[in-house]
Amino acid sequence: MSTRSRRAAATARTATGPEWPRDEECILVLQGGGALGAYQAGVLEALGRHGQPDWVAGISIGAINAALIAGNPPSRRVERLREFWGLVSSAQALPFLGPRETLNNASASQAIWFGAPGFFKPRVPPPAFQAPGTPAAISFYDTEPLRQTLERLVDFDRINTGEMRLSVGAVNVRSGNFEYFDSARQRIDVRHIMANGALPPGFAPVEIDGEHYWDGGLVSNTPLQYVLDQPARRARLVFQVDLFAAAGAVPTNLAEVAAREKEIRFSSRTRLNTTNELDRQAIAQAAARLLDKLPAALRRDPDARALAGLRAGKAVDVVHLIYRSKRYENQTRDYEFSRLSMQEHWNNGRTDMAHTLHDPRWLHRAPAHTGVRVYDLTADTDTASSSLVQTTESTP
Repeated sequence: MSTRSRRAAATARTATGPEWPRDEECILVLQGGGALGAYQAGVLEALGRHGQPDWVAGISIGAINAALIAGNPPSRRVERLREFWGLVSSAQALPFLGPRETLNNASASQAIWFGAPGFFKPRVPPPAFQAPGTPAAISFYDTEPLRQTLERLVDFDRINTGEMRLSVGAVNVRSGNFEYFDSARQRIDVRHIMANGALPPGFAPVEIDGEHYWDGGLVSNTPLQYVLDQPARRARLVFQVDLFAAAGAVPTNLAEVAAREKEIRFSSRTRLNTTNELDRQAIAQAAARLLDKLPAALRRDPDARALAGLRAGKAVDVVHLIYRSKRYENQTRDYEFSRLSMQEHWNNGRTDMAHTLHDPRWLHRAPAHTGVRVYDLTADTDTASSSLVQTTESTP
């Protein structure tokens, strides 16, 4: 059976598929990527057939999707995501003739000139004619439509009850520091989500308690490191959903250069973050084994006590899902809001998640007590290795 056939079969299976152990904390980590975010909605739809996350963290469009998930009951999450993505992709496409790439470019041009319904609209008059120092003078688009959409579709009281943890990252414009807004530590409202989507110079920064914030993707386009740095009381299962692939081909023309540059910039060191966590765990485990071999007198040595502080964390399984762009998608893919592309992205996310959850390597994974295991099971077998890509666990 071909890879495409296996994925289609996985998608067609019913909701009675495998579930993860309930002694694991399930975390959904969502990268930024604009119009590509419909892929994450499809992932959530397939994931929801097997269970719901305990915690969702996001950057940029990932933060918007995260708020739609955390701010609604499980029975309405997919419905609300569909409503949002149906709204922002509802503009009529410009007339076109020719290949699919022509439609995509026309749709992206339409977003540039007219905005996206329920999301953003052009400033009139444009920034050069606005009063200096105002939000309108430092951004090309007005995001008031997004505020209204979020206030209608997201129940912020539900987010702040703590039923599902929500974490979103933004950048302080004045200090340049990265900051996370976390429902486990503070009350979240529409401003925190708006700040996460405020990518300059398109969108103006959002003021929160006297400080101004831009899109967290300026510093890191994924909240994975933040999640891994938080203390854990039990083993973790992290679904990391990326919208830009770090790996890619060498460009052959300037259009491909622009697309590849964006992929590298916004793939945002996801692999580096997991590699660093692997290294940290391996060092902590080696230190623990070394301390066990030392005589009691040496264990009281200050250096030995310092090593004893390197405690290995709880086990972490990271399931990596990456949107892989099509040949007809170029550097406009993150602001190309056509209904056709939205549906394709959503379907791809749903199919990739279903494929992963029914893969034998996932179904037969053994429980882990320490260490980090990274699964990437959606790569096409004819172009890449689809396997458990990294692992570290304690050894005797």
